[in-house]
Amino acid sequence: MYQAQPPLEFIPPAFNPLLLKFVHLLLPNWLQWKTSIITIEAENVEVLADLYSQFQSGNIRFMLAFRHPKIDDPLCLTYLFSQLLPKVAKQKNIALQSPVHAHFIYDRGIPLWAGKHIGWLAANLGGTPIQRGKADWTGLRSARDLYMNGQFPMAAAPEGATNGLSEIISPLEPGISQMSFWCAEDLQKAGRNEEVLIVPIGIKYSYINEPWGAIANLLTELEAASGLNIQSANNAPSFEVLYSRLLALAEHLLSIMEQFYTRFYHQTLPDKKIINGEIIDRNEALAYRLQSVMNVALFIAEQYFDLPSRGNWNDRCRRLEQAGWNYIFREDFKDIKSLSTIDKSLGDRIAEEAYVRMWHMRLVESFVAVSGTYIREKPTVERFAETTLILWDMVNKIKGNKNPLQRPELGKQKVKITVGKPISVSERYPTYKASRVDARQAVAELTSDLQQVLEGLVT
Repeated sequence: MYQAQPPLEFIPPAFNPLLLKFVHLLLPNWLQWKTSIITIEAENVEVLADLYSQFQSGNIRFMLAFRHPKIDDPLCLTYLFSQLLPKVAKQKNIALQSPVHAHFIYDRGIPLWAGKHIGWLAANLGGTPIQRGKADWTGLRSARDLYMNGQFPMAAAPEGATNGLSEIISPLEPGISQMSFWCAEDLQKAGRNEEVLIVPIGIKYSYINEPWGAIANLLTELEAASGLNIQSANNAPSFEVLYSRLLALAEHLLSIMEQFYTRFYHQTLPDKKIINGEIIDRNEALAYRLQSVMNVALFIAEQYFDLPSRGNWNDRCRRLEQAGWNYIFREDFKDIKSLSTIDKSLGDRIAEEAYVRMWHMRLVESFVAVSGTYIREKPTVERFAETTLILWDMVNKIKGNKNPLQRPELGKQKVKITVGKPISVSERYPTYKASRVDARQAVAELTSDLQQVLEGLVT
């Protein structure tokens, strides 16, 4: 990442049924060895079994729009396809052709931090990549073709990235809705009459046993890393004590970042306790300060790349990510061997600066769904653990570690997958095709409806 490189190459999907069979055989043991997941349960699986039966009969095309709180979500969905779905289909006397699987859309940036082997694995499991921050026409054409003609249904996370919170859904990106309308359009042009559906999938994690001790230990680790004085903790710390420590840690980390951006980037940030001349609630002050630091962090990167500061947090992060990729993966470096030493060295300098500026955006990514009142609204161990882990993400990124696979495991978990009621895209298509204005409105309404359904599946 510190050197200029040729443009990112598209990784074409190349589904390998033998690899999928191997993955299905290995998955139960992999979940046990490599994750904190003990059990995976699912509701309304019979709905999905019926949809796959209709798909295999050529009556429908559909997109599985799944919640994306953690990087383990694809493993959970694969378990659903390989273990739970065939079992329920057999119980309901629904004949399904093997294998039961889904093509999927993934972020082209994942193989950059997870390794090239992940790109190979995704391609051979039928995945197709998208560069999130631009109109990636090659990636879009591939996804569009798979949606219409693929051997399996499609799957994608409409949030665009993980947010670390099981019960808070980030604002959905409109791409899933737009792609579904394109599928309806493509089918109509081809004279085919399959119905197009979006199937919402909720994924929610909870702990088998409440890991308060592990949370206390992680707080101690974070307090030490941030320079807080560590007081001896009780063997069985109470929620009140731990919550007080968590708030103190969050406030201290914010103070550090406020001083960092004020001193070295000459930014003005609000007073710790006084907003618009009024002393406000501690949680409200924390939320306001967090939003201010996030805005400043993005602004600094946007200023460097000459980008506008508009849109929601996700929009701004994706725009910055693509700007950084454009400085690192250069169109004018396609024939990199023909470049002079000076041109290559200057390109490396630009790539290094771009990567450093993107670091500010990576900090913000961890907090796009954080409200400041998540625990207070519903004081569960899951919400407490998720918030603590987000603070760990922040500290980890400040320390220069970027691999989310290194996240600490606080305790064994169970997963609940809920299949929602399918949303018909075909029923909305006549409105979509009426005009460009109607098309934009139809995409916005479908995205909003999908957001509401997904929120209902995780609360």
